[in-house]
Amino acid sequence: MLSKTLGASRFLIVLAVLGSLLAATTLLVYGLLESAQLVWVTIETGEVSRKGAKALALEFIEIIDLFLLGTVFYIIALGLYELFISSDINVPGWLTIKTLDDLKNKLIAVVIVVLGVLFLGQVVGWNGETDLLGYGVACALVIAALTYFLSTKTGSK
Repeated sequence: MLSKTLGASRFLIVLAVLGSLLAATTLLVYGLLESAQLVWVTIETGEVSRKGAKALALEFIEIIDLFLLGTVFYIIALGLYELFISSDINVPGWLTIKTLDDLKNKLIAVVIVVLGVLFLGQVVGWNGETDLLGYGVACALVIAALTYFLSTKTGSK
């Protein structure tokens, strides 16, 4: 009786899957709406300048960050579903998740990209007054640590 209950309790993960999928969908739709609004405002104002181009690029980088975060939540939803509910899900081979380590590796890879995009956003929006070195070093250290973690995990397989 207890073993059946514990075995069926894995379906509680459906709550995390639905929450992650809802978060992913919200971020992706919000990013799409932000993109459409930004394009519309850009066309409407008709301003063409270097300063305007820099501001536009910065805003698009921030929108890309939304898409990347939405992708993280989507990968979490798929991974948890594959791990706990059913592996019979039609996803590309590179998105197949068989172990919790597979899920962690995919998430770490996306986090590294998100950190890079965040730093790029800081560089593009740099006003010349703030110190980017500390921020860049912090991002680089986190990326280096995550890369080292990935390499040691891959090397031990």
